[in-house]
Amino acid sequence: MMLSMSELLSDTELVAALASLPGWEIEDGELVKTYSFASYMDGIQFVTRLAERAETLGHHPDLLVGWRKVTVQLSTHSADGLTPSDIRLATEAEDCAASLRA
Repeated sequence: MMLSMSELLSDTELVAALASLPGWEIEDGELVKTYSFASYMDGIQFVTRLAERAETLGHHPDLLVGWRKVTVQLSTHSADGLTPSDIRLATEAEDCAASLRA
């Protein structure tokens, strides 16, 4: 059975998803990771790339931009928790970060 993108993930599903998302943690019911970059502008490029993907998916993260770092916080507010949409956007964030380091 396939989950809808707005159905809450079980603890087992979250553990499995986190295994494929290095550095991501669950904090206060949100999926969170802080990325470090070589420069401030690399962080801004990451935000721009992730924002474009988030807009396409219709699922928007909370982003905290600092000097050479960006913290991404994900949750599905309408579902009051974590859903497959959050895992999908975390995967997109990983791709965005990897493209800047390539």
